[in-house]
Amino acid sequence: MQKENKIRLSFLPTTREDLKQRNIPQLDVLIITGDAYVDHPSFGHAIIARLVESLGFTVGIISQPDWHKNDDFTKLGRPRLCVMLSAGNMDSMVNHYTANKKKRHNDNYTPGGIAGKRPDRATMVYCNKVRENFGDIPLIIGGIEASLRRLAHYDYWSDKVRGSILVDSRADLLVYGMGELATKEILTRLDSGENIKNITNIDGTCYKTHDISKLNCITLPSFSEVSSDKNKYAMAFASAYKENDSFNGKKLAQDQGTWFVVQNKPARPLTQSEMDEVYALPYTRKWHPDYDKLGGVPALSEVKFSVTQHRGCFGECAFCAIASHQGRIIQSRSDESVLKEIEAMTHDPDFKGYVSDLGGPTADFTHTQCEKCAKYGSCRDKSCLYPVPCENLNTSHEHYISLLEKAKKIPKIKKIFIRSGLRFDYILAENNSKFLEYICENNVSGQLKIAPEHISTKVLNLMRKPQKEIFEKFIMAYKNINNKLGKKQFLVPYFISSHPGSTLEDAIELAEFIRDTGLRPEQVQDFTPTPGSVSTCMYYTGINPFKNELIYVAKSMEERKMQRALLQYFIPENKDLVKKALMKVKRYDLIGAGKKCLVR
Repeated sequence: MQKENKIRLSFLPTTREDLKQRNIPQLDVLIITGDAYVDHPSFGHAIIARLVESLGFTVGIISQPDWHKNDDFTKLGRPRLCVMLSAGNMDSMVNHYTANKKKRHNDNYTPGGIAGKRPDRATMVYCNKVRENFGDIPLIIGGIEASLRRLAHYDYWSDKVRGSILVDSRADLLVYGMGELATKEILTRLDSGENIKNITNIDGTCYKTHDISKLNCITLPSFSEVSSDKNKYAMAFASAYKENDSFNGKKLAQDQGTWFVVQNKPARPLTQSEMDEVYALPYTRKWHPDYDKLGGVPALSEVKFSVTQHRGCFGECAFCAIASHQGRIIQSRSDESVLKEIEAMTHDPDFKGYVSDLGGPTADFTHTQCEKCAKYGSCRDKSCLYPVPCENLNTSHEHYISLLEKAKKIPKIKKIFIRSGLRFDYILAENNSKFLEYICENNVSGQLKIAPEHISTKVLNLMRKPQKEIFEKFIMAYKNINNKLGKKQFLVPYFISSHPGSTLEDAIELAEFIRDTGLRPEQVQDFTPTPGSVSTCMYYTGINPFKNELIYVAKSMEERKMQRALLQYFIPENKDLVKKALMKVKRYDLIGAGKKCLVR
């Protein structure tokens, strides 16, 4: 019993009894999350909660409260300073529904993987319960759902444009991106007695106002305009996207009807020492002991023995919103910080010698992309990798190799895997095969997962991904290196079907490429228009927002199913759909007994 109590005390309070044992009569900050409480730095609520604790404030966590009643929201009492609230590590609608809008049967962020423990549009529902129980208490929302829905946005599940989640949730402030710096300043100012309504000048936040006449800001087309005019929507998206830079970004304002929502420029990147401090906080790296009898939290098994080396991504894939959330500027930890975390990991009784990942959004983006970016911010009208790598891009992988070398020398380490993705065009841009050879020898175990996403020129251009020839060059380099090493290792490609711009003809072109290369994709991602991405803007508007060009979008469920089936034409269950697609575009040459046929 004493041991169980000690384990429980290593977590932050979740019950009245926990508060009593810690002699806390009233919390300073209450955190509400749509995820189960997992005290690991891969979970946003754990980072923010431990940060709040490190600032000297008392903090408690309410995870996955039952939104049908009040008890779960009031069980830790009314906090002194504020409520901070997030839907969880995923947007709640992405968490609940497939690309075909069917309800998912499980939720990896819930004990036992049980679905249905959080509501649709969790941020809004939770906020309404907070208002119902705590009235005008300062209410701050954050996390991926709030971050990517901060302005008027297209919502795939309702098939309409929705207003800013800040207005719809009735929250006071919205923290977007990675929220450590904003959290520190908000709590410091609230603790000094400042009214939440006056906290309007913090980078990385959005607030509401009735008057923008005195603001120096870019006024975006209004919610009314973007919800009725797709050209205005594309224009607003492109304008907001260009200002997503902490060095040069400008303040934005958008009329939501009752309110204007004002977006301050993004928070500056964390320094290396600040990153080290965040990851040195006293995480238990476990799920809360209340979940032991429920089978634990499945999402933890994927990341428990992984290490985040950096944040940010300069890849800017159109279908991904990481650049809008974490930013394009890479923020890295020191080697000492990373190695210390790995060493501590080896003392966990469940550790078997394998680090599941050492990376970030893209594993080999371990340092700032160029000296100019570090000093002046990311380029407004130029990408680091698209359409070709920038001449100023630092393509060296020496640091990453050095870090992997140091890590594998830690006692008890058997192997370090790289699961967070590699950009093959960035690897090839180094003009030598040293890094590829190194990981083939040390960090690949039979299969290397890679994401070319497509091979059609026009689709790749819209995706902002490298062309087919670059992928073919990588396939050959990978094959040659493994032959040299005497290893039989394979590439596992990831492709996206029905991406904006992709026709049935494009999907067939990709199917023929898969046939000719002998690749067999284990998974195909049917494009899902998630909030905040360039591709979602294209899906809704049928417009490339950066070139103002009309593009084709596959929206019928039948065509989406056919495109998906084509990319796995070799699966017997897909035969009828593949045949139907081929007949629809009169590709009878691919039906029959010939070697090149997709359907026999």
